[in-house]
Amino acid sequence: MPKLPIFRLRNSEPLSRPELHFYGLVLSFSGLQLGVDNLRYDVFLSPRVTEDLRLHLARYIRRFGEVEPLLDMDVPAVARSPFLRPAADGAARLRKTGPADLKTLLVSLHLAILNRAKAEDNPSVDVLGRLAVLKFIRTELQVQFARILEQCRMKTKSLEGVRQVKMMETQELVSSFQVRKKIILRKTGQELFRLLREIEKETLARTRRSLLGELPSDTYRLFLNPLILTEDGRDDYLCAEHYYMFGNFDKDPDRFANLRRLALEFLKRLGYGESTAEEHLELALNVPENAAALVGTGTDEDATVEGRGQKDRLDLWTRMLRQEGVLPAVIASYETVPLLAEYSPRVNPHQLKNALLFREESERVEKIIAEHRLFPDRFFAAVGRVASCRGADRSRLTARLLRDLMCYHRDLRGLEALSAGFDSVNLVTDDKVRELSTLNGMLYEFLPPEDQRPAEDRVLHHVIIKADVRDSSRLTRSLMEKGMNAASYFSLNFYEPVNKLLAKYGATKVFLEGDAIILALLERDGEAMLSVSRACVLAAEILSLLRGYNELLVRAGLPQMEVGLGIAYQDSAPLYLMDGEHRIMISDAINDSDRLSSCNKRVRKKLAPDAGVFQVYSVLVGSTENAASGTEELRLNYNVGGICLSEPAFRKMQQEIALAPWHPDFAGRWIDDQREFFVGTVPLANGAFRRIAIRKSRIAQVDVRDLSILRWTDRYYYEVCANPAVEGALPREKSSAAANPA
Repeated sequence: MPKLPIFRLRNSEPLSRPELHFYGLVLSFSGLQLGVDNLRYDVFLSPRVTEDLRLHLARYIRRFGEVEPLLDMDVPAVARSPFLRPAADGAARLRKTGPADLKTLLVSLHLAILNRAKAEDNPSVDVLGRLAVLKFIRTELQVQFARILEQCRMKTKSLEGVRQVKMMETQELVSSFQVRKKIILRKTGQELFRLLREIEKETLARTRRSLLGELPSDTYRLFLNPLILTEDGRDDYLCAEHYYMFGNFDKDPDRFANLRRLALEFLKRLGYGESTAEEHLELALNVPENAAALVGTGTDEDATVEGRGQKDRLDLWTRMLRQEGVLPAVIASYETVPLLAEYSPRVNPHQLKNALLFREESERVEKIIAEHRLFPDRFFAAVGRVASCRGADRSRLTARLLRDLMCYHRDLRGLEALSAGFDSVNLVTDDKVRELSTLNGMLYEFLPPEDQRPAEDRVLHHVIIKADVRDSSRLTRSLMEKGMNAASYFSLNFYEPVNKLLAKYGATKVFLEGDAIILALLERDGEAMLSVSRACVLAAEILSLLRGYNELLVRAGLPQMEVGLGIAYQDSAPLYLMDGEHRIMISDAINDSDRLSSCNKRVRKKLAPDAGVFQVYSVLVGSTENAASGTEELRLNYNVGGICLSEPAFRKMQQEIALAPWHPDFAGRWIDDQREFFVGTVPLANGAFRRIAIRKSRIAQVDVRDLSILRWTDRYYYEVCANPAVEGALPREKSSAAANPA
């Protein structure tokens, strides 16, 4: 009986697709304050560190450009260009420094960045600082190369007519230096990247975890990207060393764009694009681990279901590369990499790669090798390996290609994210911009401890006092009719007396008008938070001072001066404009104090007869609906020699000092029956104290026709009671003996 053939069938169980991971590369600047241009973040790096960094960059460029002998060459004693003098000084300094010094500089600067991030409790500050350092280095690489090139040209020019042969040699050297710019900058960038990677692994990573805790590693992986110091990420040597040496010409089938297209098509054929947009599917190319999950390494003999799936997917990937005519270029590219160290730069990397594929190009390369008396053995061996690459070797290379492609895709997108971040960084070098940014709390200054100077504590809050002179125009005309000087009158009886009080309360003059003065009290970090309370005492003292001067003016037959004061508080630091050397403060509190110090003439005429001992009132003019909506324009003030306090300022005062309720028997037509009085004691400098009284009263809604009271609203105004009659009625303070009887 004949034997029947036995067929071994593969496991018919369906192969499951591995789950892909997706990664989008973005930089976050959450919690950061935009700079003076409202577009970028202002960063100031230590001038000492940046100057030393410039010298180190120049040293690397000189060394890799092989122009050190030229720049150190003695030239005939002729008038030297000022451009060359700094170079000589820089060269002298560079001889005293070494790589260890550069590493120490970078560590100190990055630690200063981390300390600032810790102080603000915001990791985004660290990311911003790292970006600023990289932007500075990338910019200075170009600047220093151009500077050294110009120095070489001027050195060559100095040899004209003196050393003709030497001049021709130096001209050739300078031309070579200019042609090899990309190579020189790449070598310099690689050296800097090596140092940055070392300090990240040795110092910064541990310090960051210690200061800021565990943070997502995705952002900081961007700073370990080998492409960060390249111009566009397309460098043949870097790609050959870290990724894959992509084709550069339109005819090359292994261009990055074409391989990226094939990789996305590969994922779609596997079924990943069915419910995923291509923009999202592309994010899978940013995760090199996806390549290992999809096709493995091409060398494993894995008999498991997962291993068979990887082999089938790898066969599909290899087949797609072969159908697109990419496979020979891939094999040649990987075989070219070990040859670069021996034959490049005499042979262009892509010329060497094409020589492994095409006989005509191979003959040209053989001639170049012979002309330079190089050994061709390794080249011939590589030609043989490319021609005989089959089976397992080919699978290994195609699996490696998918992973290298994803690594490069991730790092290229990372470079694009960093480049967008660089556009968000404004490296401040102008002193005026630095001052303006600092004043407005916008500057991120990164200075090592040895460069830091004692600085003023940060401003947290501020209070504005406006003292507004009433009827200044009428007063001026009255003085002029008597043949008197109005300017000296205001100066001697108002501005000068007020100026003498400022130092006592730590106040500063913000603005001076012909009939008003605006003062500010700034609350700084680490100081006693008593700005509103002390502003109230200062305002009361201004009124007391003016009362004394008015008595003297009456005796001299001069008109009296009348003012109204407004006090407003803002729970933030003020902003500033710069007008040359002058600072101009911007604050909502200035506008608030202006309204609080104002006095409506019609309201004054109506209320003055019934004002009594109080000097501040507030009414709402309009319909009930408008009053309920709280429209600010309908509020009119009466402020005759009084101090009107904003509601935020009153709330702040309640936090500053203890305000005890007070129940005097003051009454009047414009005093509502639910008014409240508070008394508190304000500590001043040198152990002095001052008691103040605050009146809280509802705002009356009045008839627009005759200003008669319609009703009392649920809105309030606040007066600092400065009338001597009110101060005289204050309850006496308990003495220490009464408070603590034996």
